Amino acid sequence: MMSKESVALSVDQLSVSLRHSPYTPILNEVSFELRKGEIYALVGESGSGKSVAALSILRLLPDALKITQGRITLSDTNIFGLTEHDMCSIRGKKIAMIFQDAMTALNPVHTVGQQIEETLKLHTALNRDEIRDRCIELLGEVGIPEPEKRIDWYPHQMSGGQQQRVMIAMALACEPDVLLADEPTTALDVTIQKQILELVQTLTRSHQLAVLMITHDMGVVRQTADRVGVMYQGEIIEQGNCADFFANPREDYSRRLINSLPAMDSYRADTEEVPLLKVEDLAVHFPVRKGLFQRIHSYTRAVNGVSFTIGKGETLALVGESGCGKTTTGRAILNLESVTSGNIWYNNQPLNTLSRKEMMPLRRKIQVIFQNPFSSMNPRMTVGNIIEEGMVSLGLPLSASERQERIEALLTRVKLEPEHRLRYPHEFSGGQRQRIAIARALAVEPDLIICDEPTSALDVSIRAEVLDLLLELQSELQVSYLFITHDLSIIPHIAHRVAVMKDGQIVEQGKAEQVLKQPGHEYTRQLLAAVPTHHTKAS
Repeated sequence: MMSKESVALSVDQLSVSLRHSPYTPILNEVSFELRKGEIYALVGESGSGKSVAALSILRLLPDALKITQGRITLSDTNIFGLTEHDMCSIRGKKIAMIFQDAMTALNPVHTVGQQIEETLKLHTALNRDEIRDRCIELLGEVGIPEPEKRIDWYPHQMSGGQQQRVMIAMALACEPDVLLADEPTTALDVTIQKQILELVQTLTRSHQLAVLMITHDMGVVRQTADRVGVMYQGEIIEQGNCADFFANPREDYSRRLINSLPAMDSYRADTEEVPLLKVEDLAVHFPVRKGLFQRIHSYTRAVNGVSFTIGKGETLALVGESGCGKTTTGRAILNLESVTSGNIWYNNQPLNTLSRKEMMPLRRKIQVIFQNPFSSMNPRMTVGNIIEEGMVSLGLPLSASERQERIEALLTRVKLEPEHRLRYPHEFSGGQRQRIAIARALAVEPDLIICDEPTSALDVSIRAEVLDLLLELQSELQVSYLFITHDLSIIPHIAHRVAVMKDGQIVEQGKAEQVLKQPGHEYTRQLLAAVPTHHTKAS
């Protein structure tokens, strides 16, 4: 039994409902404790109530929600008994939060130093010089190189991992007792994710923080958490020690979450390679312009001598960290980026020399599924109009009634309902929107689909469903995929072959089993070592 002194924050019988519908619970009698020097992982799928629990702790719920019962105690203080003025003295000082999307949470017009300073000015009596020194110290503590210089950088000048480190520095500025981390690594590369998780673990021990880690990734839980709580439809259905939980989960839902992690020991059978796409020595360089007359000063070599082939009905996974040139390669194949040198052949027809008009007939044959389906859809168009748009613009010889029949058939094929064609994108979950994006890509009967990180922001269980759907469609339609990703854990499930990309070049490629089991390049080994799994726990 833990001593009372070790409990930094306790949540007791917390219930939250819609303000205008009190009998619709969002949270239902949720209870858990956050202990000093420990990480408590609250896991579950999107919509289960995890983030609502965190916002309740900070008393930052949206107006549409209200707390109907329960108690949250910080040390010996009942948070619900405090005035808003008193809560302002707790937020940032006693309880801090790291948000999911650092770029959205950071102010783009203020330097990172100014944003860290804000908390120190509000909650401490430090003078100007002392505040700046403290900011530099914090940036150094979270691993930002050259903190004396980068304190004056703006968020857009930093990588995603560095932005997340700045968010952690802001949260730690006033040495809080409790840290709430809401999906802090969801969209990060596996190597950056590993660094951030190790940093959170180190700071938890060194600062004796009580950390609430909100996540849907069971691999992250296994690597970082001391205790686990599983949330399902607003209730905590199971909680306990992390090792015991993974060894013997009690609930079926918990077992489904654990088993939704892709197996790293089951690989796809080889295909008979009839080349559909061939990329030869592809280079895409972007000019860097400087000075009053914007003369070209140098070039950014985003893609620098890339070669690969994709066969009919085959999946090639193009993997690597953000900024390595994966997406630029995909855009060059789509003829959306100018090719500096090299050749792209589709069915023995050169693509990169075609004009926009000459490329139009081939747009039917090469389609794309984007990382964020919501931002790639017009929010003012219904799902039916979104799917139909490609059929009309690319001139499929179909009548209006035939197009409607195809839309309904496509929605059924991606496991949605035909009546969903009348709804708008915001009415769907992330997984459903990605299914709509797949239906849109299939509408014009393509031979090749470029999948640009299509599962990176999805829950693990939803991710598995989308991957299974892509496999099913490939089996039925013999469609080929260029699957762009930074997540090596899904490759055995989805890919026949792998190309590993670093700094604009492919450093290793081959059959998926060969590359993942016997990597020949050090960079590939680093990527594999960073993949979170539920089989082992980092020390």
